[in-house]
Amino acid sequence: MKLLIADDNEDIRDILMSFAEGMGYETVTAKDGREALALALRGDISLLLLDVMMPELDGFEVCRQVRQVSDLPIIMITARGEDYDRIMGLELGADDYVVKPFSPAEVMARVKAVLRRLPQNEVDIGKISLGNLTLLKEKGTALVAGTALSLTRKEYDLLYLFLSNQGRIFSRDELLDRLWGYDYTGDTRTVDTHMRRLRAKLEKAGVQGASLATVWGRGYRLEESHAD
Repeated sequence: MKLLIADDNEDIRDILMSFAEGMGYETVTAKDGREALALALRGDISLLLLDVMMPELDGFEVCRQVRQVSDLPIIMITARGEDYDRIMGLELGADDYVVKPFSPAEVMARVKAVLRRLPQNEVDIGKISLGNLTLLKEKGTALVAGTALSLTRKEYDLLYLFLSNQGRIFSRDELLDRLWGYDYTGDTRTVDTHMRRLRAKLEKAGVQGASLATVWGRGYRLEESHAD
């Protein structure tokens, strides 16, 4: 596992690098957004720790450009801790966030939690379908009517969970525990944000015969749907 640590503060880079390497990870570092983007896209990075406030390109723009072509896990690092920063990062496809000042041990715990939730650690199911929606587990790909969907890692994980448990209701708290980890301290609105984005992508792709339904007061489920 190789971590990319992108922060314009050399002390923070060195501290996180020291903790990461002490836990057995390889590391590379970037001091600005442009360098971070180039390293993130070269194909050998397992996870990106991405500071929001950086020169050249800020973390939001780096996240946006990475998500156009890759589902690389991303943990955003923000100094302000404002709702806007957290929501913006999640809307752009970040998997998690931490707020400065932070404990390096906490950051590494979040790194482990995100990497632990990658699809290859899940039960192997080769192909799952509902309606014209299909997930090819071995390829990590979701298809609608044979056309691949562009999904973030978290969107893929959500879809995999729902397709593997068709008809089952998952509460927001259960989704947080399963996909964000029991130690996640953010708002349950995170789930709603990701579900809204996933639904929009499915609808735009023309999904038929499957519906991500809200069960009021209980949570969400994937169910079979029929045309009127």
